[in-house]
Amino acid sequence: MSPEIKEAVTEAEAAKQRWEAETLGNVLGKTPERKPSFAGVSLVPVERLYTEADGEGIDIGFPGEYPYKRGIHPTGYRGKLWTMRQFAGFSSPENTNARFKYLMEHGQTGLSVAYDLPALMGLDADSPLSEGEVGKCGVAVSSLADFEVLFDGIPLDQVTVSQTINAPAPIFLAMYLVVAEKQKADFNKISGTLQNDILKEYIAQKEWIYPIKPAMKLVIDTFEYTTKHVPKYNPISISGYHIREAGATALQELAFTLRDGVEYVQYGVDRGMSVDDFVPRLSFFFNAHNDFFEEIAKYRAARVIWARTMKERFGAMNPRTMQLRFHTQTAGVSLTVQQPLNNIARVAIQALAGVLGGTQSLHTDSFDEALALPTDEAALIALRTQQIIAEETGVVNTVDPLGGSYYLESLTEKMISGCFDYFDKIDGFGGMVEAVEAGFPQREIQESAYLYQKAVERGEQTIVGVNKYVMDEEIHKTDILQIDETVRDHQLLRLEHVRSTRDAGAVAKSLDRLRKAAVSDENTMPAIIEAVAAYATVEEICVALRDVYGIYEEPAF
Repeated sequence: MSPEIKEAVTEAEAAKQRWEAETLGNVLGKTPERKPSFAGVSLVPVERLYTEADGEGIDIGFPGEYPYKRGIHPTGYRGKLWTMRQFAGFSSPENTNARFKYLMEHGQTGLSVAYDLPALMGLDADSPLSEGEVGKCGVAVSSLADFEVLFDGIPLDQVTVSQTINAPAPIFLAMYLVVAEKQKADFNKISGTLQNDILKEYIAQKEWIYPIKPAMKLVIDTFEYTTKHVPKYNPISISGYHIREAGATALQELAFTLRDGVEYVQYGVDRGMSVDDFVPRLSFFFNAHNDFFEEIAKYRAARVIWARTMKERFGAMNPRTMQLRFHTQTAGVSLTVQQPLNNIARVAIQALAGVLGGTQSLHTDSFDEALALPTDEAALIALRTQQIIAEETGVVNTVDPLGGSYYLESLTEKMISGCFDYFDKIDGFGGMVEAVEAGFPQREIQESAYLYQKAVERGEQTIVGVNKYVMDEEIHKTDILQIDETVRDHQLLRLEHVRSTRDAGAVAKSLDRLRKAAVSDENTMPAIIEAVAAYATVEEICVALRDVYGIYEEPAF
């Protein structure tokens, strides 16, 4: 540092101290305490004032240039807006297909599918374990026949589709490809995203089927297959969203998500794949929570950490390998049953953080989601929230408009440093798989969730309408979406028809081939595609894999 810069920084720090001692001291009669952020960076206190002294040695760089702190594109949203990808799915494939078309008619630019709990767990609608859950938290899909209805009239080579499915993800990728083939779509043009992030299931969401290492094999099989056959498709969306919803801090969400990504890359490299061939198609999925600046800092830090790690740890040469692309969803866990219209404001602020952080696509929650799945009206308000940000606020007119903020840059650096500290701890276990098996991220999240809840109960963390500004009588009655048991009856009829009309011999043959592929080092995707095309059901395919891999049982940590 030159003597001139050093002198300027010293004077800035001195000026800050004088301001604190004189201005705040005169107003309050004493120097006030720093305020800790309970949803923040491991409870790191937030300073009252930030100056150039807090930015000492920080290089913010330029958009579109390594390490991409200010964004992966030099033109930001001036070149292209983020994709407005509203998460949708409920009841039957027919009803969800209608909701997709409704949202697209009103300006949505990408689809994102929510599946019901039986589908997420690899169960058919007629499984005894599915009773009471069919079509309730997402759309019911048991076979290719359901999938064909779900995307009827939606050209898969013209619309990008994100699928939120994990343990059975290869099956749903296979269904997507079979339907696309029936539409005569060009596989070189198909673009979409499969969530397919099994590590975060063991860490947070708990919707697993197989033990961890066989499940990792299935994930890498999708990497390998899509790289060769569907080159524009994203085979994974590495998800911090569910980690945050489980109670993690912003820093933990950042660290565990990116370290999950590192683990997938390492497994791909161990398979013999080149990082510059498959990593450019890996994407991420982050939460947008309430602490506005902390969330923006998190996204900026994520790009820097990923770029450095791909370059320094894996020797990446392709700039796209180092460019982290991510989807954002506003925080479902922040929505309240009490005074639900307040959720519109929460969602707007969280969405703005995602935009200012440089997200590539965005889902805005509906205000009624703490009560039920969204109504048409609530879903439309959520979509309009994105459109207002894009069209009315002016935040898209310049690239990284908050870049250079003393506070934001300081917070970004703390995020980067804290994340690499977590990387070191996880590497000490031997990797993320081993850390998960030892229960390390699970315990960290449990402790953070406990601290946050205690802060809420003590009134140290305000939730408007819940522990402050509480009203005895609600001023707004919210209509909610009702899904009754008739959807299960409807699904059972289609499932029965599928089983009675398909070629049972072809199904049995395809499932036998799948078992053989699972036992060997063979990629399982061709066998899964064959089984799907023969109208084997989701549960039948999962059972065939369970016959080989077994099931996962979480140990007591």
